[in-house]
Amino acid sequence: MKKEDKSLIIEQLSETLKSYDHFYLTNIEALNAAKTSSLRRACSKKNIKLVVVKNTLLKKALENVKTDFSALYSSLTGNTAIMFSVVANAPARLIKDFTKDVRRGEVGKPQLKAAYVQESFYIGAEYLDALVNLKSREEMIADVVALLQSPVKNVMSALQSSGGQAIHGILKTLEER
Repeated sequence: MKKEDKSLIIEQLSETLKSYDHFYLTNIEALNAAKTSSLRRACSKKNIKLVVVKNTLLKKALENVKTDFSALYSSLTGNTAIMFSVVANAPARLIKDFTKDVRRGEVGKPQLKAAYVQESFYIGAEYLDALVNLKSREEMIADVVALLQSPVKNVMSALQSSGGQAIHGILKTLEER
């Protein structure tokens, strides 16, 4: 590969790294053509960008970004594919779903090598379950809204129930005084 081509790839990777807050480094080496196509389709449906890269080019791209990604360098061995995502746990869920049919004791592919999620590093496949259970920004907002609505819903249901008549009577008595 020409030096100009390499520098162009590094520049494109650097720009992609800057535009996504979350990315996963995976190993998809043992997948056959059918499973690779299936993985790419699944990534496309979940708005995950899957890119297979050379480790040396990825390392140079990581060095070009302001953030210190040196913790990920040890994971840049063998075959590497990057899963870029806007939703923090989407690639982890995809990997988990894709490997659920693997028999016990076997190593399923794609296999998580490392991840950069919510400004934290997760090195190793043992963090897959933790990453699956991370809540996205939208899920956390929904939880907060549900918690804020809970007291209002309780008051409304009390007013609408038979006990609401008693509360209404008390309020009417207080108003007349």
